[in-house]
Amino acid sequence: MIRLVIADDHPIVRAGLNALFSLEPDFEVVAEAGTPDEAVDLAENSNPDVVLMDLQFGSHAAATGADATRRIRDLDAAPYVLVLTNYDSDADILNAIEAGASGYLLKDAPPHELIAAVRAAAAGESALAPVIASRLLNRMRAPQISLSSREIQVLDLVAAGRSNTEVAEELFVSETTVKSHLAHIFSKLNVNSRTAAVSAARRQGILR
Repeated sequence: MIRLVIADDHPIVRAGLNALFSLEPDFEVVAEAGTPDEAVDLAENSNPDVVLMDLQFGSHAAATGADATRRIRDLDAAPYVLVLTNYDSDADILNAIEAGASGYLLKDAPPHELIAAVRAAAAGESALAPVIASRLLNRMRAPQISLSSREIQVLDLVAAGRSNTEVAEELFVSETTVKSHLAHIFSKLNVNSRTAAVSAARRQGILR
C-alpha cells in the first residue's frame, strides 16, 4: 500500500486528487495539508511513502513547496516528495529538484501519468513530466545560457523590483557579490541592463 499526503492550498484540487487515488487499490491518502508547514508536520507524523507537493500556497504563506520539500527530505526516514504544480519555469524546477523532489509533474498531466509517477516516486525512482525532462536536458545541452540557482535567485528578486542593496540583504551576501552575479547574468543572456535581463530570462522560461 502506498501511503500519500496531498499538500495543496486548494480544497477542490485536494478533493479531486483524493477521488482519483481512491480508485487505485494500492493507494491510501492518509492526510491532506493546506500549507507548507502542515505538509512538513504530516510528513513527519503520518508515516507517508510519498508527499504530493504543490509549489505555491497563496500569498498568505511565507514558505513555498520547495521550502517544505527541503525540510521533509531532511527528516529521519523521510518520505519521497513528488511536485505537482502549474509552474514550469527553470527557477521553479531547479529549486524543487535541488530541494530533493523525486519528480516534477504539471497539473495538466493525464491521470495515468500522475498515478505512474506516484508509483515511481514510492519506489525511489525519478518521475519527471516529459516537458520538464526536456527542459532539464536543454539546460545540460546549452550550459552557456544556463543560469546557476543563485543567479536565478538574484534575477528573481530583481524582477520583483528589489535594489542591489535589498537583494544583498535578502540573500545574506555583500552588494559586491550581487553586482558580480548580475555581471555574469548580463554576460550569459547577452544584455546590458537589469530590465533586459529580466525580459530575456522570462522569454527563455528561466523566470516565471
